[in-house]
Amino acid sequence: METFKNLLIIVLLFSGLPSKAQTTQETTTKIAEAKNYVFVASSASPLNVADINKVMSRMPGYTGGGNINLTGSNYTFTVTPDSLVAYLPYYGRSFTPKIGDPNDSGIKFKSKDFSYKSTPAKKGGWLILIHPKDVKDNYNLTLSITKTGRATLSVTSNSQQAISYEGNITEPELKKKK
Repeated sequence: METFKNLLIIVLLFSGLPSKAQTTQETTTKIAEAKNYVFVASSASPLNVADINKVMSRMPGYTGGGNINLTGSNYTFTVTPDSLVAYLPYYGRSFTPKIGDPNDSGIKFKSKDFSYKSTPAKKGGWLILIHPKDVKDNYNLTLSITKTGRATLSVTSNSQQAISYEGNITEPELKKKK
């Protein structure tokens, strides 16, 4: 009976831990070549680490280092053959203020007109350069994907400092038909 209790406790402890959402090499290859994937951000690394540390050091739970944990917050960058959808937070200095909606912060856009260049990496994986042409800000996005689905997304813009995100790429969820 004691062994059963211990086993139950161990199972309950491990069932509450988040699992890594990495894909297999075949799935990663399939979705990267099809230009049909979702980048799910797990952390953000702003360029101006010193400024971020000054502000964030006053927040409870911040451990320093300039890396901001985004796990569980549903920040994504979706790529399909005919569109891009970005919903990412932004931490850094803007050179041009955004006028209008005060909630219009972060890197949020939808694009149907964009350039997309994919190059195979030497050790497997891909280096993808994306430039949306029909959005207000002039973004250049560089996505580096490993064979296992780990990815780094770097975003540069003329109106704000650069920022990079770490995360995974996954297959997009299929929309249910009504």
